Amino acid sequence: MCTPCCISQLACCCGTAACSCCCGCCPQIKQSTSTRIMYALYFLLVTAVCVIMMSPTVEQQMRDNIPFYSEMCEKMNAGENCKTLVGYSAVYKVCFGMACFFFLFAIFTIRINNSTGCRAAVHNGFWLLKFIVLVACCAGAFFIPEEEIFLEVWRYIAATGGFFFLLIQLRLLVEFAHRWNTNWSSGVEYNRLWYAALAFVTLMLFSGAVAALVFMGVFYTDPEACLLNKIFLGINGSLCLIVSLLAISPCIQKLQPTTSLLQPGVISVYVMYLTFSAFTSKPKEFVERNGVNTTVCVFFFNSETESDKKIVTGFGTVILFVCILYSCLTSTTRRSSAALRVCRNSEPATERARCCFCFGDDTDEYDEKHGGGQNVMYDEREGTIYSYSYFHSVFFLGSLYVMMTVTNWFHYDGHKIEKLLDGSWSVFWIKMVSCWVCLVLYIGTLVAPILCPKRFMA
Repeated sequence: MCTPCCISQLACCCGTAACSCCCGCCPQIKQSTSTRIMYALYFLLVTAVCVIMMSPTVEQQMRDNIPFYSEMCEKMNAGENCKTLVGYSAVYKVCFGMACFFFLFAIFTIRINNSTGCRAAVHNGFWLLKFIVLVACCAGAFFIPEEEIFLEVWRYIAATGGFFFLLIQLRLLVEFAHRWNTNWSSGVEYNRLWYAALAFVTLMLFSGAVAALVFMGVFYTDPEACLLNKIFLGINGSLCLIVSLLAISPCIQKLQPTTSLLQPGVISVYVMYLTFSAFTSKPKEFVERNGVNTTVCVFFFNSETESDKKIVTGFGTVILFVCILYSCLTSTTRRSSAALRVCRNSEPATERARCCFCFGDDTDEYDEKHGGGQNVMYDEREGTIYSYSYFHSVFFLGSLYVMMTVTNWFHYDGHKIEKLLDGSWSVFWIKMVSCWVCLVLYIGTLVAPILCPKRFMA
């Protein structure tokens, strides 16, 4: 088993073979899925490096535990204690290299229709060589001249790209809600348990949204302060109620009979999460009580307890990774690409209800690779499952979004990754506006068939 597995991994790293696990008990995997997972691992690796670069804690640990750390930094011309390899400027350069990598592949893979050509082979294989290219792009960014001008220009380019990635992420959330409802509703015709599942999940979603609303009303408002919190909590709660009533209104049900309360439930939960995240990202407010400045509109996680800060930071980082990977991997399918164009007539006429509806249906037959380790299905012989060029374009935008998020958008001076969720007005407004954009996008999917009926005709 060891020899076939080694040959298989060698063909994956230096040839056109798809990557797979060495363990034969693993379920079979499609070539298209394997390729996207490998690019996602590259993306996560560079993101982890950026997080480390923004962490003075990690820097101090390396300085204390790596022998001859200072001498090694001097030999690498990285400055005293490798100062040029840490901080926001280093993150900008590394993300610039990753963005260049995905941008070049976005151009290289334009108009690829199947996996049999040489360009498709480069996209699906040669992982070791591509890793070397990625490292070279990131390392080469440290030799860019006129650093101050580069950082200033690149900052605004990345902010623009990060904004577009955020729009894609929000649009995909709306598409996710519609797809969930469509898939589970299709099972109601032959099994009433799907109807019970829909009702139960909808009840849980709205219960969570209401609980979050009450929670923020108790802990993030104050009679003497936090006026913005009160205003936006009322606005966002009212908007969630309006979209829920709109979804079940007769005019919407006439053109979209499958629309239910599940979609507004998903949207409401996400809006409440973004509202909570915005409140925790806002600079702290103080009220003088009994001659003492008291911090108000905070939960106990916002106390000075260091362990609590680590929990919140870790939780926020995990959510960041999950959102980015979901957006990058799911936005590149044919169905999601059509959804981004607000066109739902590309959905299949028949839908098979599944609990894990995000994954494709494995009923089709494909060529398989049998050998040492996991079986690989070559599902792109006749045509590509997703747009290669668009896939790399989304990862390009994701690179810019990671750069801006890790460096706290425009509040980058002195920023540390341990303070990812600390107060910042720019982060507060970005998250609050994201709430409204998400609601507007969902309302657009409801009223679009009324405004443009021909576009949505089957």
